[in-house]
Amino acid sequence: MNQPRKKLTPAKAMVAAISGYAMDGFDLLILGFMLSAISTDLGLNASQAGSLVTWTLIGSVVGGIVFGHLSDRFGRVRMLSLTILMFAVFTGLCAIAQGYYDLLIYRALAGMGLGGEFGIGMAMIAEVWPAAKRNRASAFVGIGWQLGVLAAAFITPFLLSIIGWRGMFLVGLFPAVASYFIRHDTSEPEQFTREHKVKGELSFSNRLCLLIKDRQTAKTSLGIFILCAVQNFGYYGLMIWMPSYLANKLGFSLTASGNWTAVTVIGMIIGIWLFGFLADHFARWKIFLIYQIGAFIMVAQYAQLQDPTALLICGAIMGLFVNGMIGGYGALISDNFPPHVRATAQNVLFNLGRGVGGFGPLVIGFFVKEWSFYAALCLLASIYLLDIIATLWLIPKHNQTPSKDDSLGVIG
Repeated sequence: MNQPRKKLTPAKAMVAAISGYAMDGFDLLILGFMLSAISTDLGLNASQAGSLVTWTLIGSVVGGIVFGHLSDRFGRVRMLSLTILMFAVFTGLCAIAQGYYDLLIYRALAGMGLGGEFGIGMAMIAEVWPAAKRNRASAFVGIGWQLGVLAAAFITPFLLSIIGWRGMFLVGLFPAVASYFIRHDTSEPEQFTREHKVKGELSFSNRLCLLIKDRQTAKTSLGIFILCAVQNFGYYGLMIWMPSYLANKLGFSLTASGNWTAVTVIGMIIGIWLFGFLADHFARWKIFLIYQIGAFIMVAQYAQLQDPTALLICGAIMGLFVNGMIGGYGALISDNFPPHVRATAQNVLFNLGRGVGGFGPLVIGFFVKEWSFYAALCLLASIYLLDIIATLWLIPKHNQTPSKDDSLGVIG
């Protein structure tokens, strides 16, 4: 006889959402650590090695869009469990890859599983946590990525030399299995279940149309896409290139560059948490503006620094502004789209932004090669001006949805 499913509590929803997004950060960082070992073992050239990351991100974008719709159609918990299962299976297969092409396929499919994590988790949080605490709850989910990055930074250097890259893929499998069992016997959010009875059978194309239903909705979607694209562009551009810049141009040792990365990530965690706290007490659009102005100033000034202590301290402050904004995206999207399209909106807008952001390292690399790292950082600083314009003229100025039961949203 089937056992009744347990009610999805705010605490359990939070654990499920954070654990999923943490795996996303953990997986991508350990892959970066392992590229050299994988290349040596399988005889890959630099282009092939880099494409393993590229196709993981491509899979993530595709998976995010597909699973966002499926979550709105079939349920949050069900699709979270499926994405985790998909990630686990293909991450495990990476450990037995025999060459470039099968590993590439496994990475792309594992990326698809990871892609749905952010948006589905954010939608689930919005439907379980009270609206008055939605910003900080969404920020906690955003912190999950950074926790995964920190875990990978501490674990991978120690274990990689012992168990090799194949063993590391198996290590990445364990949290996925644990996360699956956290979720599999849990019921769907009550708000989603209510809304699904009325509007759950919409097609994928109909849901996409709801993102640009009218002029105001289209403005909102465009503004959110710009915010997500700028944040991801800045994040990937900085985190990929700064350690190399510190080592090659300023003579930082591997340990010193690692310390910079760790301190910067800690600054990012503080920034995300602080954003959620402030946005629950003040107008969220004003908090976005403060962070965007802070990112513009810090990135523009950072390339002029030479002193190691100043680079370390200011790296943390820069990380606070540059990546702290991700603490507001989940609540921003949830507050502007109703449950029957909420996960689709989360994953389409965020993952399209992440797709654009994936070009960050390529563009920064081009500017570094053709001009200088200072020129690259000036370019990076300038994109936050676009963020400011989007916040002032495209993003709605309210903090929560206007309906009493939070089931209609702006476009309901």
